[in-house]
Amino acid sequence: MTTEDDIGDAFTLLAEHGDAISMYMPGNREPVLGRILSVDPQLPHFVMELNEGAELTPGKVTFVTSLRSAKLQFRLSSNDWTPLPGQPLHIPMVFPEACAVLNRRAHERAETPLGVTCTAAFLNGTTEHELPVYDISEGGISMHCSKNRAKGLIKGRKLQDVVLEMGDVTIEIAELEIRYTRAFRSFLLGEQLHLGCMFTNLTPEAISKIKNVLDQITHP
Repeated sequence: MTTEDDIGDAFTLLAEHGDAISMYMPGNREPVLGRILSVDPQLPHFVMELNEGAELTPGKVTFVTSLRSAKLQFRLSSNDWTPLPGQPLHIPMVFPEACAVLNRRAHERAETPLGVTCTAAFLNGTTEHELPVYDISEGGISMHCSKNRAKGLIKGRKLQDVVLEMGDVTIEIAELEIRYTRAFRSFLLGEQLHLGCMFTNLTPEAISKIKNVLDQITHP
């Protein structure tokens, strides 16, 4: 992705959804977390909002996030990441020359529609969970939860007998594997966790119901 228009559209979409962005600096394996706060409608400029207490050190920064069915990565460098006046967590930046689009998923994911209740209910040990479903594909789902509800929901954990309530459709999933977790900050809900999960054992009936739900979302 190399044109300002394409990069601007991608950044605007990230800003609208409040998607988390991980920022990696040389010599530090732990990322700084933040999100794109706003994108200038005319100039190739945007404002990055860092999580509370975070800061960027001078030099190169690698930005990594997910966009639709792919991972988006770009790099920027500055000798002084100067924040906006009186706003220490808001860092103005200029578009990168290019963004790398990596690791496209085998299945395109569709966001669950607003106003429709979509949840996943399951047991994790002895703890009952009912989490909102953010998106769904033929290969898996993404869920959100607060950090204090995420105990035990780690990468590689397999969740058994998951019940998806997708509007008026109930889908029983024998097994769901957590493939990745990503922290992000919601202004309304605070620190949240995004759980990317893959279906690992689907019955023909479940496959048929998932396809019907996807058809309803993409062709309302």
